[in-house]
Amino acid sequence: MDTRSRTPETAMALGVIALAGLVAFGTTQIPEVAYVQVGPRIFGWIAAAGLGVMGALLLFTAVKGIWQREDPGEALDWPALATIGAGLLINIAFIETVGFILTSTILFAATARAFGSRKWLRDLVIGFALTACAYVFFDKVLEYRIGSGLVEDLLTRLLAPLFPPG
Repeated sequence: MDTRSRTPETAMALGVIALAGLVAFGTTQIPEVAYVQVGPRIFGWIAAAGLGVMGALLLFTAVKGIWQREDPGEALDWPALATIGAGLLINIAFIETVGFILTSTILFAATARAFGSRKWLRDLVIGFALTACAYVFFDKVLEYRIGSGLVEDLLTRLLAPLFPPG
């Protein structure tokens, strides 16, 4: 029987469950949008449900004592954490002026770098492709405006024949 304290694991699980509740509450505060078929609330509910399920599973493993920890002697990788943080700050600071696609591409490449990738050009290309697809899906398919910039305006013009206004 494992005799070490399960308090940190239980606290983490309860924190994830509390975060699920916070996301659910925040989702109820999102106004309904009349011009879209699937409103922005659906993604909040999906996130809240996913966090709730993960929190419940974490709590189960904490209470049962089957939570697997990494080596407690292993140090936190501060440079990797700083790289992700910098990518996130760039995304937040410039998304309204530069646009969703370019700032999210930088965030993707920064995250890949933090996880050990050294192929920055490949990561930028993959990030660009993924974020461009996400933009088209939200903006053109779901008709939910997620911001615009130079690249988004260009995509809108290029895709106009496929997605006529109206």
